[in-house]
Amino acid sequence: MKKRIVVFASGTGSNTVNIINYFKNSPEIEVAAVLSNNSQAKVLQSAEKLGVLPYSFDREMIENSNGRVAQILQEIQPDLIVLAGFLWKLPDYLIDAYSQIINIHPALLPKYGGKGMYGAHVHQAVLNNKEKESGISIHKVNSIYDDGTILFQKSVAIDPNETLESLQKKIHVLEHQFFPIVIEKILKGTL
Repeated sequence: MKKRIVVFASGTGSNTVNIINYFKNSPEIEVAAVLSNNSQAKVLQSAEKLGVLPYSFDREMIENSNGRVAQILQEIQPDLIVLAGFLWKLPDYLIDAYSQIINIHPALLPKYGGKGMYGAHVHQAVLNNKEKESGISIHKVNSIYDDGTILFQKSVAIDPNETLESLQKKIHVLEHQFFPIVIEKILKGTL
């Protein structure tokens, strides 16, 4: 039986699409579903086109431990929950029920993490502080934003003339290159 991944995402979902494509021919691992708090998110359309079940939900459906999100997860029984550009904090009951939940953050934690630190906000803060490097952090999820055990980090140099757009591109390259590999290592028990 294949190991199952459930991805939570809020927007376009380039990481989610990359993860789906990475595992699409795997005999051992599959992306079973994509869940989004945004019913209009492009990631849901992309998942469906790639043959992965898309689900959207509202605040009540995730906050209630007997709600739709809990039911979906109980039906799928994921081996790993992956947050890939998901902007809400998961409720404690989900964190308690599933020991394998990871998130990717577009900076080198513990710097530039916490509530409100996502996407362009992170990159702008890094540039404003004239950092020499940035990168990605893949970490376990706990009840505090960006606070869980760091499983993997990869850094990239920031050029003196770096722009918000060029830094975002560098970070996306790292995310796309390493996120699926880290997921695979977790599911194979080698990380």
